[in-house]
Amino acid sequence: MSGRLRIGVVASIAHRTPPRGYGPWEQVASTLTEGLVALGHEVTLFATADSLTSAHLHAEAPRGYEEDPSVDAKVYEGLHNAAAFERADEFDVMSNQFDFLPLTYSRLVSAPVVTTIHGFSSEAILPVYRAYDDIAHYVAISDADRHPDLGYEATIHHGLELDRFTFRPDSGDYLLFLGRIHPDKGTHLAIEVARRVGRPLVIAGIIQDRDYFRDHVQPHIGKNDISYAGPVEPGERDVLLGGAFALVHLISFAEPFGLSVVEALATGTPVIAHPLGSMPELIRHGRTGFLVDDVPGAVDAVGRVGSLVRRDCRDDVEVRFTAERMVADYAELFARIVAGGPSAVSRPRRSGTSTKANRTDTSLAP
Repeated sequence: MSGRLRIGVVASIAHRTPPRGYGPWEQVASTLTEGLVALGHEVTLFATADSLTSAHLHAEAPRGYEEDPSVDAKVYEGLHNAAAFERADEFDVMSNQFDFLPLTYSRLVSAPVVTTIHGFSSEAILPVYRAYDDIAHYVAISDADRHPDLGYEATIHHGLELDRFTFRPDSGDYLLFLGRIHPDKGTHLAIEVARRVGRPLVIAGIIQDRDYFRDHVQPHIGKNDISYAGPVEPGERDVLLGGAFALVHLISFAEPFGLSVVEALATGTPVIAHPLGSMPELIRHGRTGFLVDDVPGAVDAVGRVGSLVRRDCRDDVEVRFTAERMVADYAELFARIVAGGPSAVSRPRRSGTSTKANRTDTSLAP
């Protein structure tokens, strides 16, 4: 790819970009932004004022609203998105890493808006994606997360900056749960697996469902070598992941991606997961981990982890999940869209999908 592009990246403002701890959307926006700058593009990052970036930074929110209760989410999301789109004529393309709200501005600007869909939090948000499907440029983060009602430009898996993750050829003896503490993530199932196999379990992550934590997690902490490390910073995260015997990831929902899974593999730690959502795309069963149907299957998988080669886990990430690969994929996509190449807008719509051409001012479409 040749040619320097002017790119506006709209990040989430729930957390700082990059996040101090939890914040997968902000982490992806940061990795993409820094990679695009390194490729020589002129990038403006729309994020919180305390964000760290080598790009130009435009901020309306002083801090992330999940980190500072004085930052009103609705107020600053409005200011944040409006500021980005008021400057849209400065960019060749805009990369929306902030869910569905920026789409509502996309008919008002001439710059194409490429929206990365970081999963669907509920069916309730689908009407927005459907309403802008005729002009949108959607990117899926896994093939499993493509919705049949929408047209997509590409699937681009997330990538990691590998220098942030240390490969460790030898592991400790503990199992690890790393993620949001919520029923969907299966913290209680990780506890049950650890109890049955007689291994220590370290639990790390933010408490998203406090009732669940109180009733199903907290009673086990301090017993049977089960500990809670809390939300962990990047350095702690690297150490915990690399020292684990295996990451236990027994989700009960179709997870769109799962950064912690790829991060574990980057340190050499295999992953045991339910085969839901993107997990079959991320984990090579019998090589970098095991896909299991239930707790007994996970217990059996723990017994087979010793047959896996930790170097294979790292090697797979180096081939498929690097920041360089992710950024190159986005850069190629942006260049193609700016040049007017084949796109979701020009492809035939799926049966039953409205083009909305009768009510759209096509002079505003990219």
